[in-house]
Amino acid sequence: MSEKKAKFIVIEGLEGAGKSSAVALVKQIITDHSNKEPICTREPGGTPLSEKIRDLVKIADESDPLCDEAECLLFYAARTQLISNVIKPALAEGTWVLGDRHNLSSLAYQGGGRGLMPLVKSISDACLQGFKPDLTLYLDIEPKLGLNRAASRGALDRIEQQEIEFFDRARETFLSFAAADNSILVIDASQTIEQVHEQIRVALAANLV
Repeated sequence: MSEKKAKFIVIEGLEGAGKSSAVALVKQIITDHSNKEPICTREPGGTPLSEKIRDLVKIADESDPLCDEAECLLFYAARTQLISNVIKPALAEGTWVLGDRHNLSSLAYQGGGRGLMPLVKSISDACLQGFKPDLTLYLDIEPKLGLNRAASRGALDRIEQQEIEFFDRARETFLSFAAADNSILVIDASQTIEQVHEQIRVALAANLV
């Protein structure tokens, strides 16, 4: 990995794909090569305000259900805050940033899953103005398998409780964007954790030189 320019690396995937263990692995790889720990972020979240937004979108309120359009806007409010106050300043100082989710999740979940792609693309263009990760690792998993894994960890949150067709649409969108963008690498997350991590090591060695 080059030390000349700090990079923004993102881990994406459906529920149960193994993002947490992948983040831990990539964090160690970046630290070993840059001699400095990256700043790790999560979305939604990563700043005090963005963490409050995370609570709003994760927790269901039957007395005031969150409509799809409001959900989309909240995700972008949290993301814009995180980019402005954490990600861009870190990169400018030469510190790598490792993200647990970023804009691809909104394209997949709100754009594909919710059927709001025109709205998502419009907001994305206005808020991000072309800003994107240097590399995204998309952990691909069949939704039923991923949700079974997620359920084994405990109670599912509001988004994890969506119908399976929602996640099918989201997965199709993830794969569609990955096929069109060579900065998005697909990792088969249905494999054992050892096999997944080996794919990640190979992907980083080949793309961050």
